[in-house]
Amino acid sequence: MKTVAFDGRDRFFKLINSLLLVLVIASILLPVLYILAASFMDPTVLINQGISLDVSDWTLDGYMRVLSDSSILRGFINSFIYSLGFGVMNVLITMTAAYPMSRPDLMFRKPLMIFFGITMFFGGGLVPTYLLIRNIGLLNSPWALILPGCLSVGHLLLATVFVRGLPDEMLEAAKIDGANDIQVFIKLILPLSKPIMFVVFLYSFVAMWNSYFEAMIYISNPDLEPLQLVLRRILVQNQPQTNMIGSQTAMAEMQKIAELIKYSTIVVSSAPLLIMFPFFQKYFEEGVVQGAIKG
Repeated sequence: MKTVAFDGRDRFFKLINSLLLVLVIASILLPVLYILAASFMDPTVLINQGISLDVSDWTLDGYMRVLSDSSILRGFINSFIYSLGFGVMNVLITMTAAYPMSRPDLMFRKPLMIFFGITMFFGGGLVPTYLLIRNIGLLNSPWALILPGCLSVGHLLLATVFVRGLPDEMLEAAKIDGANDIQVFIKLILPLSKPIMFVVFLYSFVAMWNSYFEAMIYISNPDLEPLQLVLRRILVQNQPQTNMIGSQTAMAEMQKIAELIKYSTIVVSSAPLLIMFPFFQKYFEEGVVQGAIKG
């Protein structure tokens, strides 16, 4: 009887977990599907009726308007270069700092952790940062977007905990064989830390890809604008202005165009990340200890 009661509670617990999981998935998936469907909808139908399954109500005009802008391709290339450089530098600096910070024999390790931790709560502010970027000559340069955030303390903490979890026996064996710290770091730590390196790279890549505010502050050259800033400019240019209130027809037409390209820009800017994520998914599931044992 006790076993039956336990099985009943267990099934009830699994049912509740399944329902919660379905709700979470629905809360994520439904908005994505809505945006994707709305990007193909005729704006008049979308405003008056909402999403329609009638193919005659669909249109590619929104994508044609967005992709016909010559600055879109340039923005794609710029964003990819900035995001790739930002991700690579984040990985290199984070892993270089994480290895010594993970060693208990590092001198001043606790004060250094406190020093890094303080930066998570206090920053220099926009104006001092802008003055610093200007004074060192980084305005209108990709380095103005890459260098200021090339070390994230959150990523450093994740990588430090990850490296600290490596088996000490392997590190001791490598040092017994005559390897110094640089050799241990390059030949042992980095190969075993591929999962956390890919995680840091993906987080950094996504953060830079979705960023536009820093580019809006530090970049004034249109040839250096990232994709998000280009899409923002296209969207703002197609918004109805208050001085058009006298022409209701023109204002209604502008409203339709703005509604048409709004969802298209979201899909265009998100598509590369959605395509890239499945290739990195396995690194979120892979454990370094399991990888070491299998290796």
